[in-house]
Amino acid sequence: MEIKIIYQDKDILVADKPAGIVVFPEGQTKDNTLIDALVEKYPDLKNAGEYPRYGIAHRLDKDTSGVLLVAKSTEALIFLQKQFKNRGVEKKYVCLVEGTIKEDKGEIKTLMARSPKDGRKQKAYLEQEPHPISAREAVTEYKVLKDFEKYTLLEVEIKTGRRHQIRCIFSYLQHPIAGDKLYGFKNSRNPQGLTRQFLHAQKIKIQLPNGKAEEFISDLPEDLSFVLKNLKVEN
Repeated sequence: MEIKIIYQDKDILVADKPAGIVVFPEGQTKDNTLIDALVEKYPDLKNAGEYPRYGIAHRLDKDTSGVLLVAKSTEALIFLQKQFKNRGVEKKYVCLVEGTIKEDKGEIKTLMARSPKDGRKQKAYLEQEPHPISAREAVTEYKVLKDFEKYTLLEVEIKTGRRHQIRCIFSYLQHPIAGDKLYGFKNSRNPQGLTRQFLHAQKIKIQLPNGKAEEFISDLPEDLSFVLKNLKVEN
């Protein structure tokens, strides 16, 4: 398995994660993960953190592609994780959602917790409605990039790092991510050529252990670019 490396120095490695691969062993997935492939090529990555995550600083879902940060030492891992915890990281995604988003940009504030009906999913709650004690704040900002017939292309910035945050929030808003089998609706239809959820981690801006603030970008993969070319633009 060949993983494209966007950047590396003595402290970190930035991978361009392809869709269809789990980041590290968990649940029923025990091998053929992204960290397995990286450790095979860069054995020193075992010096960071603990098995099975090693230096993985944050997660991306199996069918989400894009920028992923990996620390090369435990010290670098702690440094990166502290920034994620303190909301010092700028994370921007590109996604295609079902339907038309009326506002050109907006901020969505909710609470999120594991769904009581389906343990694989997360559930969003308004602050004033009944919610479990485990629910945590989720802040999501978006802006419309392009309107298509039946779909909207968005740039999304997450201010918090909740599991499935973008997928859960836009499904809650009745605009699920195109191709999302878990959060999509029964009557959802995939755009032509789409074989996975249309969600791509395009950009991360973060301060590195060397003191420099860096921005890492992953171009939209060919499979998602192909889908956009076949969509009709909204008149």
